[in-house]
Amino acid sequence: MAKRAVVLLSGGMDSAVCLAVAQREGMETWPLSFDYGQRHLLELESARAVAAAMGVPPSRHRILDLGRVFSGSALTGDAPVPLDRAAEEMARDIPITYVPARNLVFLALATAVAEPAGAGDLFIGVNALDYSGYPDCRPAFITAFEQAARLGTKAGVRVHAPLAHMTKADIARLGASLGAPLHLTLSCYLGQRPACGRCDACQLRLKGFAEAGMADPIAYAGGAGR
Repeated sequence: MAKRAVVLLSGGMDSAVCLAVAQREGMETWPLSFDYGQRHLLELESARAVAAAMGVPPSRHRILDLGRVFSGSALTGDAPVPLDRAAEEMARDIPITYVPARNLVFLALATAVAEPAGAGDLFIGVNALDYSGYPDCRPAFITAFEQAARLGTKAGVRVHAPLAHMTKADIARLGASLGAPLHLTLSCYLGQRPACGRCDACQLRLKGFAEAGMADPIAYAGGAGR
């Protein structure tokens, strides 16, 4: 009998590839997505489409409505999302698109969902190389959370971050090799189709596909990515 794993699925490229990795490892995957008042709410449609395309029964994909629990971020408020930032600027500091404690809350809720469902593994698609400097994407955070989850649960939960040390190019190649439906994913912070191609998430994604020598399969305003 396959082991069960809860997989955090945002609808973006990284989480879709993470789901594909969990399936490659023989896990019975239970995707978990969140409606937390994000301006890019359209990503939940992508999450549904990705899960369905990867053979996950609708009954195993949960979407939790958290309301507007998060604040202090351009992704959950009215502050403008930064556009057209240079790579050097992205690497300089933590951007306004950082959502305080988001992954901490998501992983805690995933742990609460996993244990009674008999899932001893959590998968999260965080990345610590080509990313926007979010502190809750760092490997040290994942390690610390896993230790807390093991101490704070009856069964002990393992946390997997298989993309943590990969570049966006590596992730694009891996996703293609595993047949992940990258054409269904959405990374744009503005939450629009075609994607803007100008926010940090779009730029990092486009950079990754370019470095991988691949065309990004989603549409961008102005035709970027082709």
